[in-house]
Amino acid sequence: MKAVRNVIFDFGTVLLDWNPKRLYTPYFRDEAKCDWFLEHICNRAWNDEMDKGKPTDVGTEEKVAQFPEWEKEIRMYFDRWIEMIGEETPGMYELELELKAAGYGIYGLTNWNNETFRLVRGKRIFQVLDGMVVSAEEKLLKPEPEIYECLLGRYWLDREECVFIDDVPKNVAGAEAVGIRAILFENPAQVRRTLAGLGVKIATEK
Repeated sequence: MKAVRNVIFDFGTVLLDWNPKRLYTPYFRDEAKCDWFLEHICNRAWNDEMDKGKPTDVGTEEKVAQFPEWEKEIRMYFDRWIEMIGEETPGMYELELELKAAGYGIYGLTNWNNETFRLVRGKRIFQVLDGMVVSAEEKLLKPEPEIYECLLGRYWLDREECVFIDDVPKNVAGAEAVGIRAILFENPAQVRRTLAGLGVKIATEK
């Protein structure tokens, strides 16, 4: 097995806190109602359609037509999307800088709607990456093998020299299926320890 030369990061949760409950919990003032809405109305499967490139206005109108009684709440999803964004995941920016200083390539591979990603793309945690692939721009979605191949091909990366970090088990499995070592993200300390265990020359704790 070749030594790791490149680290590929997912974005949501891994680098930046994104959570629709940050918007909807204060709105509903009822945790159970918020959870029900995000499971049955504006759910992950629907959000994935926009992450794969469907325009947000099209997705919104389709959902409103399906659930007209929830129109106000559905329109909030993208009208007030920025309120779902929190802070950088603590310690991950420092990890990026440490990896770069040690000579590793750092890349991003994210399922993200390009209309909303424009609102956060300028954040420093994305600016230090050597390159990235955003799902909506490619009309591909993790864990489809084509999106991993897109990143590898675009930046001339050897899959055997890469390790991918994601918080979603199926996306980790998708990377492994195309020959990329992968880490299921739990927290920054766990990522550091796992990378070090793979021979990456970084501190195990920060």
